[in-house]
Amino acid sequence: MHQHLRLALATATAAALTGGLLTFATAPAVAADSTRVAQADFNNDGKGDVAFSAQGAHVSGKEAAGQLVVLYGTSSGVSSAKRHTLSQNSTGVPGTAETGDEFGGDSAYADFNGDGYDDLAVSAPTEDVDGDTDGGTVAILWGSAAGITGKGVTVTDPARSSHDQWGDELAAGDFDGDGKADLAVGSSGTAIHVFKGGFTTSGTSGGRYTVTPPIMSGTGGPMNLTAGDIDGGPTDLIVDGFETETDYGWNRNFFIPGSASGLDDSAATSLKPGVITAVGDIDNDGYGDIVSGAYWNSTTEDGTPVPDSANGGKVWVTYGSASGPLTSEATGITQNTGNVPGTSEGNDFFGYELDLGDINGDDYLDLAIGVAGENIGEAVNTGSVTVLYGTANGLNTTSGTQSFSQDTAGVPGGNEDDDMLGMDLKLDDVTGDGKADLIVGSAENAGNGAVLHLPSNGRITTTGARTVSPSTSGVSTTGTPFFGANFAD
Repeated sequence: MHQHLRLALATATAAALTGGLLTFATAPAVAADSTRVAQADFNNDGKGDVAFSAQGAHVSGKEAAGQLVVLYGTSSGVSSAKRHTLSQNSTGVPGTAETGDEFGGDSAYADFNGDGYDDLAVSAPTEDVDGDTDGGTVAILWGSAAGITGKGVTVTDPARSSHDQWGDELAAGDFDGDGKADLAVGSSGTAIHVFKGGFTTSGTSGGRYTVTPPIMSGTGGPMNLTAGDIDGGPTDLIVDGFETETDYGWNRNFFIPGSASGLDDSAATSLKPGVITAVGDIDNDGYGDIVSGAYWNSTTEDGTPVPDSANGGKVWVTYGSASGPLTSEATGITQNTGNVPGTSEGNDFFGYELDLGDINGDDYLDLAIGVAGENIGEAVNTGSVTVLYGTANGLNTTSGTQSFSQDTAGVPGGNEDDDMLGMDLKLDDVTGDGKADLIVGSAENAGNGAVLHLPSNGRITTTGARTVSPSTSGVSTTGTPFFGANFAD
């Protein structure tokens, strides 16, 4: 499922986490090119690949210059043995690694040039550009038979003077239904720039336009952008934004429908709250469903915010239809719902991250939920992951649920303070067997980070589980690299 509270929470450490709300930093959203959730395949070998940031990584002695790691799927899953680790000092990657660039800050995948290989749009949202502090940059790195090798082009900011942090949020989808992947780029401003598909390898797009969702200005722009097909037409866009300019406690989200002429912000409609969003067809009715994580606060059934100190977070599920999202019928899920593992407690951050995928191959999408602030035993903010399975009637919260922490038998490692397991996660078929596996990021070892791979055998299993670490992946553990804090969507 985004650099929302995720990285802000991580960098502030447990003291700030347990003390309540933190300042929000925006992040990527879970992008889907259809109701079935498209997974990345950068080398077109039929196995899902996983890309993620180590945006706090030192590069050539430059603090937080940032790196991007791509793990390629194999018959046994992902590991550091088959990967690419890139920075702005890598051959072909636009730019130069500099202190504080945070390369890898957000990323989104699609086949932007139509050559059969997925490509990766990636940002360095706090890079200084031509004297503009934190102006930000975006590049597209091209996929190939060898994967993401570093060959890329810059996506030029057309309105640098009107905002900062170009590329703070990215989402990819076919918003006009022409069969070509478009790229939506957010920043600290409210306007979202959409580059139309038909990208050439020199970086020229098929055109550009802007949409301005009805979120408040002066709040750092949208928190997350999530692409997915809700109404059975061209890809739509979900925008997570702030409700007011002064109160960062609550947020306001909008559905912007796609159309033959692109995203139509004049038809934007309000959604249930949530900072992080996933889109996919849970009940297999042909319409994408919206899952939003209101992990820092929950709401009553009428949407009234309730402070996080009173609960542990809430996940809203809004089902899609030919007329768009059925917001009035949305269902809220907490750790007190049915047989959902755990108990709602303040600052659990249930819904900190979300992703949808078909774990058991039954054509109903299943949901993985990060609970990054979960306390287990004496371990504070050690984190956990909850898995709910999809059915024709939606998510099953009464039976078959699963929960994993680093104290679960077969999971590498152990529960420690501030591990924050579930700070990001993905459900992708990285083995090519038709079943989505679970990939989970954490802030292991005081912000070094780690990526946990839990395979699927029809359910998520610990058999064959492994951890991928920065030290085996070409990422320095100097400082706080946050390896695995932010997955591409």
